[in-house]
Amino acid sequence: MLVLFETAAGYAIFKVLDEKKLQQVDSLWKEFETPEKANKIVKLKHFEKFQDTTEALAAATALVEGKLSKNLKKVLKKIVAKEAHEQLAIHDAKLGGVIKEKLNLTCVHSPAVAELMRGIRNQMEGLITGLPPREFSAMSLGLAHSLSRYKLKFSPDKVDTMIVQAISLLDDLDKELNNYIMRSREWYGWHFPELGKIITDNLAYCKSVRKIGDRTNVVNTDLSDILPEEVEAEVKLAAEISMGTEVSEQDIRNILHLCDQVIEISEYRAQLYDYLKNRMMAIAPNLTVMVGELVGARLISHAGSLLNLAKHPASTVQILGAEKALFRALKTRRDTPKYGLIYHASLVGQTTAKNKGKISRMLAAKTSLAVRYDALGEDTNAEMGAENRAKLEARLRHLEERGIRRISGAGKALARADKYQHKRGSLRSSKK
Repeated sequence: MLVLFETAAGYAIFKVLDEKKLQQVDSLWKEFETPEKANKIVKLKHFEKFQDTTEALAAATALVEGKLSKNLKKVLKKIVAKEAHEQLAIHDAKLGGVIKEKLNLTCVHSPAVAELMRGIRNQMEGLITGLPPREFSAMSLGLAHSLSRYKLKFSPDKVDTMIVQAISLLDDLDKELNNYIMRSREWYGWHFPELGKIITDNLAYCKSVRKIGDRTNVVNTDLSDILPEEVEAEVKLAAEISMGTEVSEQDIRNILHLCDQVIEISEYRAQLYDYLKNRMMAIAPNLTVMVGELVGARLISHAGSLLNLAKHPASTVQILGAEKALFRALKTRRDTPKYGLIYHASLVGQTTAKNKGKISRMLAAKTSLAVRYDALGEDTNAEMGAENRAKLEARLRHLEERGIRRISGAGKALARADKYQHKRGSLRSSKK
């Protein structure tokens, strides 16, 4: 029997000298107590050393993913294929299946083989000659660092710092937009106050002001690309009987400049929201499906990073963002808050006030699982999040239906009648 043993320095092929010892699994470790004893069980047949850390990393990643690397394939063809009648002992059953399929070699994976591998690892320095211990330690450390970096997969798509910055900027833009819009409505309201009541949409209001300018121009201005026909007619009628004051051309220019700012910021906000939505689907697809991209991004921002959020238990995720209310409730010995940022999720918003606490608790539990799957899992699909959301929606429907059934009086009246008849029946039977 031959043994394939993988190390950080290269591939080693050992020949088992005494196969009978492998049958004694429980006492096999005794045969590897010293290098002398180990050399009586196995003998090094070939050692294929890696040229550099890059080659070692490629081999290690192939082994982790259960694939056959080019270097290993060359070694097996060169050494093992010559003795095709021999069985090849391997540590990974998945890799054994690939070797058997590609090279038609019989591979063995059993508890005895695992114990044999453990024994070889203990006496590796004595069994593999020509490799200084210091060099082997350096190669092990270099491979460990490279493999860790590979597993973390530092790609730009996985950087959650961009989400934290984007959601913070989005909130800042909303505040600025509200201030600018309020100022433009108030400022232009001195000249044409009726327009603010007719046009409620802020962006449409600023675009209309930008196109109209002085209210005397409304009659000759076409607003059909901004407003519906009936609203446009109402604006033109209101301009003729407006109670607003006259303003200078310079005032109008400043108001129009402010409206330009509002339109530009609104367009940039829409572009930033699309960017945030795409980035959230790339980094945390399951979290996005559960609570939406805005709430998900705010949770990540509040926790500091996706990994930090994954470390939080469901109870913390539930009240994340309501820390002041929590500590105030603990201080005054009152009821603690039932929800924080998660309150803005669509599932919590569409339920009744009575069931908001229950739904937020269930949503926090499933959201916590989704975050851990996104942060620590290897898959990038949103199947788990979609499945859990469907379960929560079914649970929400059940709670709402049960509430409706309790509120309706027919069930109560029927129950009362049954109970009353039962009592009368029992009284009659006792009289008899």
